[in-house]
Amino acid sequence: MDPVLRNTPAAPARTPVPRALDARRTERLCHATGLLLVLSGLAHLVVFAVDGGPWDGPVSWRKPVTFGVSFGVTLIAVTWVTSYLRVGPRPRALLLAVFAADCAVEVGGITLQAWRGVPSHLDMETPFDTAVSMTLAVGGGVLVVLLTVFAVASFRHRPSGPAGMDLAVRSGFAILLVALASGAAMIARGVVLTRTGHQEAAYHSTAPLKPLHGVSLHAVLVLPALTWLLSRTPWSEPLRRRLLYAAIGSYVTAVIGAAVWAALTY
Repeated sequence: MDPVLRNTPAAPARTPVPRALDARRTERLCHATGLLLVLSGLAHLVVFAVDGGPWDGPVSWRKPVTFGVSFGVTLIAVTWVTSYLRVGPRPRALLLAVFAADCAVEVGGITLQAWRGVPSHLDMETPFDTAVSMTLAVGGGVLVVLLTVFAVASFRHRPSGPAGMDLAVRSGFAILLVALASGAAMIARGVVLTRTGHQEAAYHSTAPLKPLHGVSLHAVLVLPALTWLLSRTPWSEPLRRRLLYAAIGSYVTAVIGAAVWAALTY
């Protein structure tokens, strides 16, 4: 062997990127995306204050406000809560990345249609409006699948974290499934009414389920956050657990009340 080649140091091997590092980058991306969505919603609250117009109805500034804030908070919450799930870092990072992209698409489509002055959902008036509405509907289906995967993971393996976090996470995801089901029901009924020529009825058909959807949507943040705060108090574990039980009971009662109201007015 050539002595020159023999004495030449070997090229350093490329160090593989740790999986934990990939997960941290995805978490930062999700947190940043969630914050931008929240800020977008708050910015449209200012637009509403300046421009005015109706707050309710299929065309209003309410939609970019509420959807921006709600999607942003949900994305940040799910990113945090799933850190307690026993899911591999790579699968979790992939699911969160898709979830963040889907949240951005949903809020982007809703915001675009608000600025165009047309309904964002169930609007089939033009080919473009139909494409936006169907994109939002498909995106809603993707959200249901992703969040259901996380919910199933929370029940397959006991979540980690401080005392009571497993119960809080599982309860939060269980109540979130109610929000997903009610959201899917709103989309399905609205699409059927639209396709059968009842456009105006489609816009009003979602009203009975909106309270149920809204009440159950953020339990996955409220209950784990409460558990995390209680774990940092000097109170005894039995007291903290009783407070958590009370919070879960209150949430379930609110969801049942909204479900009964939806059934009576649907």
